[in-house]
Amino acid sequence: MSSSKPHEPHIICAAGVGKRFVLYNKPSDRLKEIIFARQPASSQEFWALRNIDLRINRGEVIGIIGNNGAGKSTLLQLICGTLKPTVGSLRVDGRVTALLELGAGFNPDFSGRENIFMNAAILGIHRDTLERDLQQIIAFADIGAFIDHPVRTYSSGMFMRLAFAVATSSQPDILIIDEALSVGDGAFARKSFERIMALKEAGVTILFCSHAMYQVEALCSRVLWLEQGQIKADGLPAHVTRDYKASLMKADAVNDLLEEQPEKILKHESSLAAKGQGHFTSIEGHTEFGSGRVLQARSKESHLQIDLHFRIDPSLPKPSLALGINDQSGITIASATSLNDGVTIFVDDQGCGHAQIIFPRLPLLKGRYFITLFLACERMLHIYDQATNYLSLEVTQDGLEQGFVHLPHQWQS
Repeated sequence: MSSSKPHEPHIICAAGVGKRFVLYNKPSDRLKEIIFARQPASSQEFWALRNIDLRINRGEVIGIIGNNGAGKSTLLQLICGTLKPTVGSLRVDGRVTALLELGAGFNPDFSGRENIFMNAAILGIHRDTLERDLQQIIAFADIGAFIDHPVRTYSSGMFMRLAFAVATSSQPDILIIDEALSVGDGAFARKSFERIMALKEAGVTILFCSHAMYQVEALCSRVLWLEQGQIKADGLPAHVTRDYKASLMKADAVNDLLEEQPEKILKHESSLAAKGQGHFTSIEGHTEFGSGRVLQARSKESHLQIDLHFRIDPSLPKPSLALGINDQSGITIASATSLNDGVTIFVDDQGCGHAQIIFPRLPLLKGRYFITLFLACERMLHIYDQATNYLSLEVTQDGLEQGFVHLPHQWQS
């Protein structure tokens, strides 16, 4: 990879990039190839990527989606420089920080402080810069006196916090995130999420690989869909994620939700939310036929009301609430978020909050539906709590109208 000129608008350029792996039937086949300089007849070639043409501008936030095995991780490793293309050319202009395998390269026998210096060198952070920022890194990791203990004595949470603090300690030109927007739990999850968002707002180019389509749409300005090692689509998030989800439904149409949904135990209303956290304390649905988790309704007649109560760390900004309504095959029929609707959620000084959402004259047509509830941060990206398929709704109707929803309409003749 070579550096481009300072005025070059593209921070990443790929032309005809392909990556081939050779699969050996047994380890000795690899040795034979080295000795005899030819590929054993019993080996097989596998192209993880083919014909990748890509231009990414500085400051873009790119979502990368696709099934497992589509080539996403290979593409990210090529951009990181840990792999080289088999064919084609790839130019990356700038320093890359990758949140792929946090802590890779940490020495378990070294202290946290020693591992900071070692990992910073691997990441290309200059020693003068590191010494200037060392106390901020240690403070951000928040592992106390363990910073001078061997890493092998750390819990998994402490290990991840230290690795994340080092990886994001100095502003990279390109940030690669594989799956998670934040690491750990509680206050640190929130803190790590805010650091990533600050990097985005500072104009860092971000590549975000995820299976969470909502986060991809919310965070990204453009989405790449990889399929069988090639770019299937490249465009606006709403368009690409829509087509991708439609393809998943066709390929996995029999992947129905279980008839009996798993129990979700909500925390008792009196329980305080931990620092940086929030949780639902009660969720209840109501129609004229009754209240609870299992509900009955009449299409175009019933009013569906859902009452939500939660506790949140009172030092946090007011949260967002959201819900999604799925059919039995998992297709999202409708959704609603307080953020999108411009609604501010009430929270008192102790962190107790509640809200109510009402669907008048429910437009859903006959069928069984499941409702998932979310308690999230003010930007609806970091999820504090999630109650998956918590409510079930059986809708009946008069007439033979087909589909999922009734659309208001008029006939003229």
